[in-house]
Amino acid sequence: MAEKNKRDGGTLSSSVSRRTFLKTLGGGAAAAAIPGAALAAPIRRARGDEARVLGPGKAKFVLEVNGQKKEVEAEPRLTLLDVLRNHLDLTGAKNICDMGECGGCTVLIDDVPLYSCLTLALDARGRKITTVEGLETDRLNPTQMAFVKHDAFQCGFCTPGWIMSVEALRRKGGQPDDETIREALTGNLCRCSAYPKILEAARAVAGKGGGDAKKHY
Repeated sequence: MAEKNKRDGGTLSSSVSRRTFLKTLGGGAAAAAIPGAALAAPIRRARGDEARVLGPGKAKFVLEVNGQKKEVEAEPRLTLLDVLRNHLDLTGAKNICDMGECGGCTVLIDDVPLYSCLTLALDARGRKITTVEGLETDRLNPTQMAFVKHDAFQCGFCTPGWIMSVEALRRKGGQPDDETIREALTGNLCRCSAYPKILEAARAVAGKGGGDAKKHY
């Protein structure tokens, strides 16, 4: 009887029994199976988000893009890149890899460079989105002018993403060295290998956040 109790997880065994182990494992699996929405609920409440579920059909929401409030009606599953290009006609961010590997879709969200192909449009609500189109007003901004002056592109297809990453570095300010600049740009790829010229352009404007184009060129 004692031996049976040991095999079946009775109290006579001082070691962890097979039954106890399986029960513990089952409890962990059950916890892992809790829907993501339930786990995210406290976060939503802390952020003050509306306690409602959007989708699966189209939903209306507002994005602040390049200083303007834009009302969008789109499916919640869509990425920010999809919404920018297909709903707001802002095609500067490029859909190249669609996997967050090349940086061609880089935009600034609260001045932080992020891949718009990996960011849900809904997650950008209440935040300031800047695309390459938003940099130019009556003239090119310092980062754009640096790319022109230093010939920091070849085919130009990936250039908007590079410009946004360099622009984020410029806005950050400070006096970054080459190692810091390279690290800040590691999320972007150039298949034409214009890296030396891109680095020159980045050096020209890095640490000059908030400056005026005429002061630098």
